[in-house]
Formats: sequence, structure tokens, C-alpha cells
Amino acid sequence: MTVAAPQLLPAAARAAQPWKNAGGITREVAAHPPGSDLDSFAWRVSVAEVSAGGPFSQFAGVDRRMAVLAGTLEFSLAGQPPQRLAPESEPVAFAGEAAAAAAPSGSTVTDLNVMTRRGRFESRLGRRHGPLQLALTADTVLLLALTPLTVRCAEAHRELAPLDALRFDGAVRCQVAPGAAGASFYLVELRHI
Repeated sequence: MTVAAPQLLPAAARAAQPWKNAGGITREVAAHPPGSDLDSFAWRVSVAEVSAGGPFSQFAGVDRRMAVLAGTLEFSLAGQPPQRLAPESEPVAFAGEAAAAAAPSGSTVTDLNVMTRRGRFESRLGRRHGPLQLALTADTVLLLALTPLTVRCAEAHRELAPLDALRFDGAVRCQVAPGAAGASFYLVELRHI
């Protein structure tokens, strides 16, 4: 198994971009191919801040996954009962062309979004707690820190602050160690179909 050298993607380096529907802001963590925009990505991972309620932007032919990182979000999807999403909730999955809307309950909500072009890529999104050994084989893996943590791989030793990410292209074999508050992070696994 080939072990990929991780690429650090610091939260502080992410520029704020308007949502496709101009209703808020998002910060791109990573996208493929490099330099792609909202109309041309094969996959895209971002962190958004939701301060007001409204409909989601529509992305035809895209599969979406979303997890709440901070705050509480009232989420509704056409044909399904409304859901109250919080950091302890499981991620939700839905089609990009589906009628979806959300509103923060109280303060601003921060969420993690994964979008994959249907028929080209598929994704998995899950929260993990450490210390933990990672051995994953997706084409690309993104690790998004929720707490300070240390990631040790054969090629690198990285210290991550909350919302920093590591990108692995190829197989992942690393150890995740907690900071003072324990280790908590999301893994995004992306596979070409």
C-alpha cells in the first residue's frame, strides 16, 4: 500500500466566497480538478457559515453531504420531515437538485459540505475520535480537525488547529493523537467511480 504525503490546508488561508444563491458565505477546503469553479468541479469540500434561513443553492447532477460543526440548524428537504441538526447529529445526504432549506436556531451555524459530481465521484463523511490509527484507501482523503490534534505519518508530522485540514491523495496510514481537549475530526473519503 502506497502512503501519500499529506498536504496541510490551514483554515486561516481560506478565502470567503459568496454562495451560489448569494445567501451566505463558504470557504473552500479543497476541490478537484484544481482551479475548478461551482459549475466545473468533480468534487468540492467546503465549510460554510449560516447566519440566516433560506433555500439551498441547487446543483443539478451533484450528490451532497452535510454535517453541522457548530450551532443548531433546522433543516428541511422536500418530501421528508424537518430535522434539527447539531454537532452530535449524523451527516445528512441529499441530491443537489432537491428542494432543501435551512435556518439557524439561535446563533450562526458552521457546517461542513461535501459535493460530488454524480456518476464521476462518490463520497463518505464521518466523524471520528482519537487517538486512532488510520488505514484508508480512497483516491483522496481529507481530514478536518475539530479540536487541536497531531497527525503522524511516515512522511510527516503535522499539528492541526480546529478547522485545519490535511489532504491525502492515495492510501492513508497515519496515527491521530489528541491535543489537551481530545481528538475529534471529520474524514471525507472521495472515490472516482
